[in-house]
Amino acid sequence: MKKWWLVPAMFAALVSFAGTASACPQPEYYLSLGDSLAVGFQPDATGVGHPTDQGFDQLVAQRRELGLTELGCPGETTTSMLVGGSCHGATSQVSAAERFLAAHRGHTRLVTLVIGATDVEDCATATGIDLACVGQGIAAVQKNLPVIVSRVHRADPRAKIVGLNLYDPFLVSFLQGPAGQDLARQSVQLLQQVNAVLGGIYSQAGVPVADVESAFHTTDFTPASAPLNVTTICADTFMCAPAPVGPNIHPNAAGYGLLADAVQARLHA
Repeated sequence: MKKWWLVPAMFAALVSFAGTASACPQPEYYLSLGDSLAVGFQPDATGVGHPTDQGFDQLVAQRRELGLTELGCPGETTTSMLVGGSCHGATSQVSAAERFLAAHRGHTRLVTLVIGATDVEDCATATGIDLACVGQGIAAVQKNLPVIVSRVHRADPRAKIVGLNLYDPFLVSFLQGPAGQDLARQSVQLLQQVNAVLGGIYSQAGVPVADVESAFHTTDFTPASAPLNVTTICADTFMCAPAPVGPNIHPNAAGYGLLADAVQARLHA
C-alpha cells in the first residue's frame, strides 16, 4: 500500500519540475554581420589573417551576456553580402542571417552590421586615391545597404540593429612626408563622404550608428608633430606593425576595444 501512495507524490514532483523547466528563460542571442571586422580578423606572426576571439563583437557579447553568432565574412562587400559567392557558398550572408533570425525570432536581442569598407578600400594606394573607384564603391553602398538593412529588419523586427561607420587606416601615409600628408588629409575627406552615406542610410532606416570614426579620432590632425588620428591608427591597428605582420588594416585588441565601446555607447544612448 505504501508504494501506491508514492505514485501521486512522484507525479506531482514531476509536474512541478516540468513547470520549473518550462519557466527557464530562453537564450538571448547577438548576431554579428558584415566583413572581416565582424569576425575579429587579425594577422598572425607570419602576416596571414584569421578570424580571432578578440573582435569587438566578442567584447559586446561578454558585456551584455548574449550568445554570439558570427556570420561575417572577410572580404565581403555590400554586393557579395546580397548575392553570395563568398564565405557562405552559393547562398549569401543576408540569407544566412534571415534563417538565423527566423529560427530565433524574438530572442535575438542585438544585430551589428559593419560593412562598406571593402567596397572602397582598394581605391587607395601608396601613390594616390582613385576617385572614380571611390564613386563606384559609394554607388554600390547606396544601392545595396538599404536592401541589407531592410531584409535583416524584416526577418525579426524586434531585434535591435546597430550599424558601424568606418575608421581610416590610410592615415599612416601621413608619416611619408609632405606628399603623404596631403594623401592622408584627402583620405579622411573621402572617408567622411563614405561615412555620411552610411549614416544617411542607417538613419533613414531608424538604425543607430556606432561612431567608429570619432572613436579613432579620425579628423584630429593635432598636434602637427604627431597627429592624434595618426598615432591612434598606429597604436590600435596593424598599419604601423613591421613586416610580415604589417602593414595591415585590421584592428589589434585595443582597436577592437574602441569599436566595442562605440557600439556600447549607442546601446546606452
